[in-house]
Amino acid sequence: MSEVVKVRLRKSTRALPFLSRNIPLSQGDPCVVRTERGLEYGVCIEPPAPVPEEMSRKPTMCVVRKANYNDEHTHRQLFTDEERAKALCAQRILDRGLPMHLVDVDYTFDRRKVVFYFTAEERVDFRELVRDLAHELKTRIELRHIQVRDKAKQIGGLAACGRELCCATWMRDFMPISMKMAKRQNLSLNPGKISGQCGRLMCCLSYENDQYEAWRKRKRSDPAPAESRSAGAQGKATAARAAVRKQEAGAASAAPARAEAQAEAQQGPAAQAPSPGKHPPEKRQATREAQPGQSRTSRRRRRRRRPGRSKPAGGPTKQ
Repeated sequence: MSEVVKVRLRKSTRALPFLSRNIPLSQGDPCVVRTERGLEYGVCIEPPAPVPEEMSRKPTMCVVRKANYNDEHTHRQLFTDEERAKALCAQRILDRGLPMHLVDVDYTFDRRKVVFYFTAEERVDFRELVRDLAHELKTRIELRHIQVRDKAKQIGGLAACGRELCCATWMRDFMPISMKMAKRQNLSLNPGKISGQCGRLMCCLSYENDQYEAWRKRKRSDPAPAESRSAGAQGKATAARAAVRKQEAGAASAAPARAEAQAEAQQGPAAQAPSPGKHPPEKRQATREAQPGQSRTSRRRRRRRRPGRSKPAGGPTKQ
């Protein structure tokens, strides 16, 4: 039965499984392992544990040896070489005026390959830069374009919560984050409050998103409980009785006013009836509209000249 040990590499945030090949390792022991890139330096996170044959076929990487004094010296020397290579690459980028930003440099343990990580907004032609670096460093050169989230993962730092960045400590892969997650959790939609050091939405918005979404679906599908239904029916009945009482009170208060209005309506025609000798207002208005050209003086003269009206006896006469 094979044994598998978990080792964290020199610049890695996660522990990878390696076949131990019966090499005695304890937790915290440094070791040299073989990966797809070549030899790498790492630290044992979990001691060897037996696994079935089917599981032992999956990890293709294996432990080469337990780190010795020379390996420790080489590991310390790699940091110095990486700083030198980073300064050299940054100077060459500045000399050629390339629109790219150098993030980090990573040497393999056997120094056969060096990887330069950079960010850029557009595609960059760095073929001349590769030739310059290969001529200076005398090794295989690889330039890798990364995104801003990968940049924050490699550099590290502190988040708004006061702890180290999740991507730089324990996160393996980045999850897609959207503004809907913040809306679903009733969080502030201010980009400055929900964005991380990379300038993108914080990865922690996805931690509780599934719980909020499941609760909302359950709330839509499940019917209302019996207690809430009875309480709703009782509340509707109480509101209906209050509305009836309000309507009855309004009708009782409006009854005296209605009686007074009816009495005034009955007395109104008798009080406003015109005298027999005068024309009603409607007729006078019709007469005025029928003869709009006549003045008030002419109408008075016509009324004075009506037949049946004579001058008083003994009145003064014109001489």
